[in-house]
Amino acid sequence: MTTIRQGAAALAVVTALLMAGQAQANDRYATPPPIVLSPDLSQPWVMQLQNPRAQGVRASAPRVVTRRPAGERRVYQPRQQQQAALTRPAQPQARGIDPIYLPQTVSYHGGEPAGTIIIETTDRFLYLVNGDGTAKRYGVGVGKQGFDWRGAERITRKAEWPSWRPPAEMIAREARKGRHLPTFMEGGPQNPLGARALYLGSTLYRIHGTNQPWTIGQAVSSGCIRMRNEDVKDLYARVNVGANVIVR
Repeated sequence: MTTIRQGAAALAVVTALLMAGQAQANDRYATPPPIVLSPDLSQPWVMQLQNPRAQGVRASAPRVVTRRPAGERRVYQPRQQQQAALTRPAQPQARGIDPIYLPQTVSYHGGEPAGTIIIETTDRFLYLVNGDGTAKRYGVGVGKQGFDWRGAERITRKAEWPSWRPPAEMIAREARKGRHLPTFMEGGPQNPLGARALYLGSTLYRIHGTNQPWTIGQAVSSGCIRMRNEDVKDLYARVNVGANVIVR
């Protein structure tokens, strides 16, 4: 009898263990309970969601959409080009000359015959005498200090778009300044002699154009008389070889 009771008790224990194991297996696949945070952890987040400005959170600005006209294309630049545009130095403005140096007809009663050229180096003016009490006046650039000169010569040659052979002393002088001149330069827009040249006697001096028109009215040359290209073209057409030139 005792043996039967012990067997029944053992069976009950085994049954209980099996039922407990099954309950644990079922719990593994059950829906987990909700996670609950304490108020000290959850309250700051709730306040930020309700009022972002009060907590120092930047609220995003409303997006503004601008519609382009139909057919208009937007051009995008690579980032490198955008940066270059921001850092690129401003381009220098084109320089002009004082309007007083622009050509005009003025009264002139110097007594020289028509066709004579008078150059007033102090005033930076060249006069072409008309012979009727007037003269055509042009602005000029003259020799800088140490290279200015006075005298009378005749026009011995005329040339259109002249070539340029800098004198040896000029090449050496400029080389000492770190500027290296060519021994020869063909005529053209980049040539310092400009569009026309009137050669004075047997000297190295000329009345010529320039590729630096903003220097008209200044003492900047090595002795030559420079004019704007459009002005030297006009003078070139009005005078002949043999005309007198007075520099004073």
